[in-house]
Amino acid sequence: MVILRVIAGSAKGHKLKTPKGDLTRPTSDRVKESLFNIIAGFLAEAEVLDLFAGSGSLGIEALSRGAALCVFVDKRSECLAIIKENLVHTKMIERARTLSGDAMEVLRRLSGEGSRFDIIFLDPPYRKNLIEEALNIIEKNDIMKPGGIVVAERDKEDKIPESVGAVRLVRDQQYGDTVLSFYKYEGK
Repeated sequence: MVILRVIAGSAKGHKLKTPKGDLTRPTSDRVKESLFNIIAGFLAEAEVLDLFAGSGSLGIEALSRGAALCVFVDKRSECLAIIKENLVHTKMIERARTLSGDAMEVLRRLSGEGSRFDIIFLDPPYRKNLIEEALNIIEKNDIMKPGGIVVAERDKEDKIPESVGAVRLVRDQQYGDTVLSFYKYEGK
């Protein structure tokens, strides 16, 4: 089991558990630190969605740095159990919601509930074209707040769209084989 840590904020230094084996691909501290430096201005009181959450590391980091709430989504029960354990350990369980299910179906369900987010983290399995599919559902189902951002972590070989409707790529940042792609929602 890999042990991650919260880098900054109210839970700084807390260790986070990750699922055993190769079920997940945890975001490295270097990439996570860079990501949060880039989006620092968006975090205060943000409503965050962490899709393909794995250990919950990205959403927990956002909560630690001032996000108001985070919804964690993963289809694996082992991952959801670890996310809940990490939320209890960091004392952030009251500002979190965990949902089990396929990420694309959960996006549609959240839309039906009227949920809208300031920040969405997409960290799907590499090389499966899930980023474009998720962006299409996000854009069509109006779950982003105006000016909201989507941060997609991907392999450098993954192909992604420049835009999907009102969701436009504004920045790519590469770290070895990993790329962070930042999209901004320019819609209503």
